[in-house]
Amino acid sequence: MSSPPAVPDPGNLRASDADRERVADILREAAGDGRLTMEELDERLDAVYAAKTYAELEPVTRDLPAAGAGQVPAPAPAPAGAPDRTGRFGGEPTSHNAVSILGGFSRKGDWVVPGEFSAVAILGGGEIDLREARFAEHAVTIHAVAILGGIEITVPEDALVHVTGVGIMGAFEHIASGESKPGGPKIIVTGVALMGGVEIKRKPSRKSQREQVLEARRERFEARLEEKRERLEAKHERLQARHERLQSNRPDELQ
Repeated sequence: MSSPPAVPDPGNLRASDADRERVADILREAAGDGRLTMEELDERLDAVYAAKTYAELEPVTRDLPAAGAGQVPAPAPAPAGAPDRTGRFGGEPTSHNAVSILGGFSRKGDWVVPGEFSAVAILGGGEIDLREARFAEHAVTIHAVAILGGIEITVPEDALVHVTGVGIMGAFEHIASGESKPGGPKIIVTGVALMGGVEIKRKPSRKSQREQVLEARRERFEARLEEKRERLEAKHERLQARHERLQSNRPDELQ
């Protein structure tokens, strides 16, 4: 009695171009989600295009969710009484004023801006950065007074800004006035600069800057990937042409 044919190990089966592209898509999505750095992405793509079998492809995505699977861990519940940090608005204000006399103050990073905030700089300087902040209310009024000193206010790109301050032998910049995007906060800056200066400027958040860098890297990666695809297609065409030449040169009785 003959034994049944051996069943091949699936991992040893040869991978196709479609299989490699499917794994590459998973890697691209993981890089877009921040699961992989660009260096890790390059290393894994090199491994993908060099892989010949399923066994060589499998380790490349072993620590990643499948493309489009949405396997994102649920966020840990916030401690009792902690402010809600899932959105941009709400929470208990961190502080309501800042004063600098012959010195300096700084309000930046993760802090909660109240509806009314007062800043005074006398013979000193101060920094108010709202890009990474949360807002207790959708509208914020900042009262800035600079006397022989300076205050720098940085607002997010999507904010609606109204500047009504006055400069007396000093400067109260109005350049950042205007502009807004849906969902952005409303920021009113008023006050006086007496022989001093109040500067309001717009800057992208660190998250936005990271996204811009990632987008630029992604575009470079897409160009490199397209180049690799073209090389693979050219190689495939050469192999196909060679195969056809060999077939045409074989004796009729062997064809």
